[in-house]
Amino acid sequence: MALTLDEAISQSCEMMRDTQTFVRAVLSGRRRNMQTHTARIDIRPVKIKEAIMLQIMENDGRQTTTTNVDPLTFDLQALVSSGFANILVEHAAGSMSIRITKKQEPLVHFEKGENKQNLEHDRVKSRLLDSSDPFLKEVGIADNAGHIKPSRQDKYKQVEEFLRLLAPTLESAIEAGHIHQPTQQNPLSIVDLGCGHAYLTFAAHQYLRSAGMPVQVIGIDVRKDSRTRNVAIARELGIEPTIEFRAEEISQTTLTSADVVIALHACDTATDDAIAWGINNGAKLLLIAPCCHHDLQSQMQNSPEPWSLITKHGLMKERFADLLTDSLRAQILKLHGYRTDIVEFVGGEHTPRNLMIRAIKTGAAPEPAERQRYEELIRLWGVEPALMQRVKSSI
Repeated sequence: MALTLDEAISQSCEMMRDTQTFVRAVLSGRRRNMQTHTARIDIRPVKIKEAIMLQIMENDGRQTTTTNVDPLTFDLQALVSSGFANILVEHAAGSMSIRITKKQEPLVHFEKGENKQNLEHDRVKSRLLDSSDPFLKEVGIADNAGHIKPSRQDKYKQVEEFLRLLAPTLESAIEAGHIHQPTQQNPLSIVDLGCGHAYLTFAAHQYLRSAGMPVQVIGIDVRKDSRTRNVAIARELGIEPTIEFRAEEISQTTLTSADVVIALHACDTATDDAIAWGINNGAKLLLIAPCCHHDLQSQMQNSPEPWSLITKHGLMKERFADLLTDSLRAQILKLHGYRTDIVEFVGGEHTPRNLMIRAIKTGAAPEPAERQRYEELIRLWGVEPALMQRVKSSI
């Protein structure tokens, strides 16, 4: 007999409360018309002072917050019911997975198997990318001994933080069915638009392959010398079959499809070129870290009152234009079927350009009010976003 949603959630919670057999649980994805307070939650039993607690790790796509709770008194039902679309519970003899459909119906699957508990409380924080990875030496971040150079610590931090954003976002998108499960015959395709020295291109390739995920990665940059350098590094690393580089303009690239689009600090409207390419070619996941914003700032000639209190100051006008630009970019993505959010990429002490636009294609039709808000905002400021000019489909 099929379980109702309440019955399925109750059963999953009972499995988690059974700390003798519970191994781990993962909550991810988002139910239709619901908003989760974090991107993913991992739950596992831990032993603290001879008592078994539940360790709850909440990841917002940038950092993880950990709390330990009593399995008998904590309201697991409320947590599991808080808007997540995918629920996986593993126990000593198998697992239970729940996928909640758009109609709010549970698709429940049970699987037999052997899983082992790990009740250790303290775990050493591991790097997602080992500092001794040969690519870090080849791109100049690490020295010959596999140590990060003092002058390149910020770049290493940037690469690490990017991977900490990519990993849970990608995993959640695959679990939710927004991206296919990569296989050797159908690997995950990633394009880095405006890749430059290809730090992130190589990092994504090395990290995902080390995690056992089949990938095909392409780096695109207009500079021919960058392509020559990056191809030589790929050849030195022996990874040419699964990574390539092209010397092309983003707006004129011959590439026509990719599952994941990366664009880190592409200058001004080159960011719009990257986002537009992703929308026009049906990319499933976009991770975009904008750089300088000049386009809208130059269009903001007459500020509606009382906003002139802000824009009469040059520095404030510049920062406000940055926020307006990225807000409109996120909204345009939403109007084209993407679930979007804007998160901190890396701390301001490492780079002043520290925002990331994260967009997952769900295909959900936007509410009429969302289109109205967008139209009212551009009408209020008298601007025309460069991104909208580059997107082929109408909203």
